[in-house]
Amino acid sequence: MNEMTLPDIAAQPTHHELSLDWVGMAGIALPVRLLDSPVGARLDIGVSLDDPGARGIHMSRLYLAAQRLAHQKLDVAALQQVLDECLGSHQQLSDSASLSLYGDVVLQRPALVSPLHGWKPYPFEIHARQDGRGLSLELQVEVTYSSTCPCSAALARQLIQQRFAEDFAEDQVDRRQLHDWLGSTQGIVATPHSQRSSAILQIRLDADTVQLPLLELVDTAELALGTAVQTAVKRADEQAFALANGQNLMFCEDAARRLHRALRQLPQAQAFRIKVVHGESLHAHDAVATSRWNWNQP
Repeated sequence: MNEMTLPDIAAQPTHHELSLDWVGMAGIALPVRLLDSPVGARLDIGVSLDDPGARGIHMSRLYLAAQRLAHQKLDVAALQQVLDECLGSHQQLSDSASLSLYGDVVLQRPALVSPLHGWKPYPFEIHARQDGRGLSLELQVEVTYSSTCPCSAALARQLIQQRFAEDFAEDQVDRRQLHDWLGSTQGIVATPHSQRSSAILQIRLDADTVQLPLLELVDTAELALGTAVQTAVKRADEQAFALANGQNLMFCEDAARRLHRALRQLPQAQAFRIKVVHGESLHAHDAVATSRWNWNQP
C-alpha cells in the first residue's frame, strides 16, 4: 500500500486546543560511543507541541533522528544535529526540542601503586535542549569514593592513647617493644569507620564547549577527593588506599566543599550542582550535603 494513502490521525486537528510542553519517547535503546568506548545507553527525546490545534507530533521522525547517534562518537555537534532535525521535521508545530541520554560509561582506571588496571562504571546523564535561545547542555556523572569519619578517627586515636598509657606506665619506653606494640591489636585497639560514598556532579556547559568533558569531570572529582574506589589491587595498593583514607578524613560537608572548589576550576562549567552521599556504616541512614554555583533553581 502506498504510504501516502495511509491515514495520518495525528495530523488531524483536535477539538481540545491546548499547547503541550513536551511530547516524545522515553527509554529508547541506543548504542553510542563515549570516550572511545561503546555504551549501551537509553534515550528520551521529544519536542514541544506549541500549535494548540494540532492533535499530535510525528513520533517516528524523532526516532529516526535519534538513530543518527547510533555507534557515533558523542559530541556537541552530533547532539545539536539531532535536535535541529527534530525541529526541522516539526515546523509550525514545535519551537523547542530536547533529549536526555543516560547509561554507564566504563573507564579503565589504574591501581594506586602496582601496574594493575581495572574497569569501573560511571553512571552519566546528558541533557540537551534547542530552542529560540540556542543550545543548552548539561552533563552529569556519579563518582564513588571512600570517606573516613574524622570524628571516628579522633575517638579511635584517643582509645589508642589510653591503652598506651596503661601498657607503658614507666617514663622510659623500649623502642623495640613500642614498635611491636604499634603493630599489634593489643596496641591498635580501635580503628575509625569509613564507608563507600558517592558524589553526583551536574554541570551546565559553556556555550563554546565542543567536546563533552566527562573524563575531565571524573578526574577533577577523584583528584579532589583523594580516595576514589579501586578496581584491581595488590596488597601494596590496599596499603596505599589505607594511607589515602588516613590523609583524607572527611565529613560529607568536607567532600562537598572540596568538590565545589575543584569544579570552579573547570573551564567548561558555566554552572553546577553537587550532591554527596555518605552511606553511613555507623548509622542506618545516610549523611548528605549539597552545593551549587551559578545555578538559580534549587
